[in-house]
Amino acid sequence: MISSVFIHRPRLAIVIAVVIVIAGVIALGALPVAQFPDIVPPQVTVTTVYPGASAAAVEESVAQVIEAQVNGVDRMIYMRSTSGGDDSYTLTVTFQVGSDPDLDTINVTNRVNQALAQLPPEVQRNGVTTRKQSTSLLQVVAIYSPKGDPRRAVSLELRQNEYRRHPEAGAGCGRCDPMG
Repeated sequence: MISSVFIHRPRLAIVIAVVIVIAGVIALGALPVAQFPDIVPPQVTVTTVYPGASAAAVEESVAQVIEAQVNGVDRMIYMRSTSGGDDSYTLTVTFQVGSDPDLDTINVTNRVNQALAQLPPEVQRNGVTTRKQSTSLLQVVAIYSPKGDPRRAVSLELRQNEYRRHPEAGAGCGRCDPMG
């Protein structure tokens, strides 16, 4: 019955559809971010460097010590670590969906601070960084040189450096990763 009205009056159907789309766009702009559901589990990363050490030495003297302390932190799902050949160590701790990322960061920082005394002096001097992160992409910016001009390539490199520096200074952006 209602469908026959829209079949016989297509202009009315188009006007109602356009009004619904406009109302949706207006509502989307007014919807607070806090109302979006949490779908990505919060993560906390622990990073440090051990100058002059191989990946095996980083794993033995840094990774095992930190992971032994961080293991079992409240609401943790799993940990993933990488001991790089470039003297770096990264531990990513993933927590349950809905847990407070700030509280998770504090809990991991407290556990890492307990392990600091057992770490090599070089690592203690460089420091251990603990920060929260989200694995969802907020924005992707593509910069390219359409003609492959070398002068444009230098310009593009400068722009990429600007994008790496400035987003991290903005509120809410934790990291900027170049891809490609």
